Amino acid sequence: MGVIRFTKMQGLGNDYIYVNVMECPISNPEQFSIRWSDRRKGIGSDGLIMIGKSAVADFSMRIFNADGSEARMCGNGARCVGKYLYDKGLTSKTEVKLETLSGIKILKLHLAEDGTVDTVTVNMGQGLPLKVNAGSHAAGDTLIGQTLNVGEGPTVCSAIDMGNPHLVMFVKDAEKARVSEVGPFMEHHPMFPDRANIEFVQVLDRKHIRMRVWERGSGITFACGTGACATAVASAMQGYTDADGCDVIMDGGTLTVQWNPDTKEVLMTGAAEFVFEGTVTE
Repeated sequence: MGVIRFTKMQGLGNDYIYVNVMECPISNPEQFSIRWSDRRKGIGSDGLIMIGKSAVADFSMRIFNADGSEARMCGNGARCVGKYLYDKGLTSKTEVKLETLSGIKILKLHLAEDGTVDTVTVNMGQGLPLKVNAGSHAAGDTLIGQTLNVGEGPTVCSAIDMGNPHLVMFVKDAEKARVSEVGPFMEHHPMFPDRANIEFVQVLDRKHIRMRVWERGSGITFACGTGACATAVASAMQGYTDADGCDVIMDGGTLTVQWNPDTKEVLMTGAAEFVFEGTVTE
């Protein structure tokens, strides 16, 4: 049995176990993500993120949810990877190319006075309408600003592709939303053959959005970076908020998101923090 060195990090309460697999390879990440993520019997996290080499970028990132399923992208995780790489001396760049399953993401690292990474801006790629399973949705193969009855009463919904699938549901009061009941139901809805992340969103004003989230494979989490981006994109598409920047307020904190309606490009800025480090037996 090998000993794996890990670092636990969090972005707005969205916490993952980070392993540098360039020095500590992991043979079965699906199994270990389930075991290590357990908050009573393991380290405790929303999943496992492996930092590795890349043939097409500076580094690569693979993400495994707490249930062992592999995610294509995680904005909070990507910001933490940027801080990990710079603060641990694996790179001296303040602009890092990171390979993910949803493409290469550009991380811009913003330094604090002590020379460590304070916040990170991630170019999340394009925010686009998500193609849904047309056979389970009579209105067509996309879903933008349409009213559905999804367990919260008639609700305006938009399906957004941020490299992973999202359903943004606009509710009257995010605090009262039935996240634990409606979330898993909609995650597995036939519209989403690969399941979906579910956002419960209350627009406060043109610059501020309140969001709670049910993440595919992890359940209720404090924050979701791609979810915040999907929320900002859907809100701007429907004219609820300004595309040039709005704050998405989640249980774990706030992200600032910008969406360019012409290029469809999304920029997300927020904090990343170390929690603790340790070793675990493989």
